Amino acid sequence: MRKITLLVAACLPLVFFSCKEKKDSTVIITKKIEKPAIPSGPLAMSDYSWSKEIEWVGSTYTVAIKRYADKELPLAKDEAGRSYYDNRIHVKIIRKDGSTFFDRVFTKKDFSAFADNEYGRTGALLGIVFDKVEEGYLSFAGSVGSPDTMSDEYIPLLVEISRQGNVSIKNDTQLDTGNPNAGDEDKSAADRQLEAAEAEGM
Repeated sequence: MRKITLLVAACLPLVFFSCKEKKDSTVIITKKIEKPAIPSGPLAMSDYSWSKEIEWVGSTYTVAIKRYADKELPLAKDEAGRSYYDNRIHVKIIRKDGSTFFDRVFTKKDFSAFADNEYGRTGALLGIVFDKVEEGYLSFAGSVGSPDTMSDEYIPLLVEISRQGNVSIKNDTQLDTGNPNAGDEDKSAADRQLEAAEAEGM
């Protein structure tokens, strides 16, 4: 009888551990999936800065352009209705001797006469990029439109700065010829603007 009792006592730990192991084998370990953070407020386009030396009217100038979001401006919206901070764009042109020839900060309001559709009313000032040197002025391509970086909805504009520092703004009405072999001189300002914007990470 004593032998039977000892045998049962010896088997109990084995039964206990066997049950425990069986219970543990049903445990499933999963990785917690992190939910993407949803912005609680307005979005902002990325800031950028660009500069380049150019030859114009017999001298060297440095053109510097800076874009930054301004929380004080009225909010802009994209096609989905998401709110964005509008941008200010600072254009500065410096002479060879370091003195300032032109210094101005642009907002969407400066282009309101040329962007009076939905993109102009609810969109943002997307960019102003240097386009080319002309004999009497410097030419820039500007755009107002959807602040969504994946959107191609915008109004192309031309900004010209004269030798006297006067600014002229008009719509870019030049259409792309569609010639895949066309050189830079045959592209519209809007085409050059998009290429420059991609290169600068706009």
